[in-house]
Amino acid sequence: MLIIETIPILRREIRRWRQAGKRIAFVPTMGNLHDGHMALVDTAKAQADVVIVSIFVNPMQFDREDDLVNYPRTLQEDCEKLSRRNVELVFAPNVNEMYPHGLNGNQTFTEVPELSHILEGASRPGHFRGVTTVVSKLFNLIQPDLVYFGEKDFQQLQIIRKMIADMAYDITLVSVPIVRDKNGLALSSRNSLLSAEEKKTAPLLNKIMQSMAERLKNGERDTERLIEQASAHLREEGFMPDELFIRDAENLMPLTAQSKKAVILMAAWLGKTRLIDNQQVDLAD
Repeated sequence: MLIIETIPILRREIRRWRQAGKRIAFVPTMGNLHDGHMALVDTAKAQADVVIVSIFVNPMQFDREDDLVNYPRTLQEDCEKLSRRNVELVFAPNVNEMYPHGLNGNQTFTEVPELSHILEGASRPGHFRGVTTVVSKLFNLIQPDLVYFGEKDFQQLQIIRKMIADMAYDITLVSVPIVRDKNGLALSSRNSLLSAEEKKTAPLLNKIMQSMAERLKNGERDTERLIEQASAHLREEGFMPDELFIRDAENLMPLTAQSKKAVILMAAWLGKTRLIDNQQVDLAD
């Protein structure tokens, strides 16, 4: 497995595979890899000749300095896991390699309008602009045939899908379902930051979400009431609710009588760790 830190060497290797007619799959990550990431890699391995994984903690998408500083960095362990999966190449650049002119006004941005500014984007200004900027740059560098994203970051997935369509990238996006622990907790790099006691509490986020989903399936449509009750339940269990939304899964707009599928989007703090989850719900006619 190749571990590459610079753009010229990355391009050299990709050019070699392209000349050989290889089908290239790309899995963008910020490292601290878990079984959810491995599900992306395994899906990519089954569908392509070459799998490239990027590991880059992107400062542009963090809205809190302490969150960026505390984000787990486990490059050696990550590379060992990827090597066991027979990944062909890991691209692990530093910040100067990705943003040689810095981040203070001299960097070109890629931004998806509207979708980037609602829901989580409204409370984290610039977050999704940071995501789409780094992903678009990685697309330009790697030029993959396929790219893999998990469904846990549902709004991000929709934003990337729109960016690919609007910018006419010749890339197929493959979404991979959320991977959960046996207790129902969605796997996340941030889970490692939870204390032993918090790890016992964390699965309740999913249980509360499942209760909301069941009520939606049974025809309840008072979304404000559902969200208020879920928020109160989260507080009772020791969470600090951050963002709870129930939206149309197709466009992330409020539900209407025409909506066929809803998505519950949840984010809550447990101690110093922000947990996110989502659940899609088919709505009864």
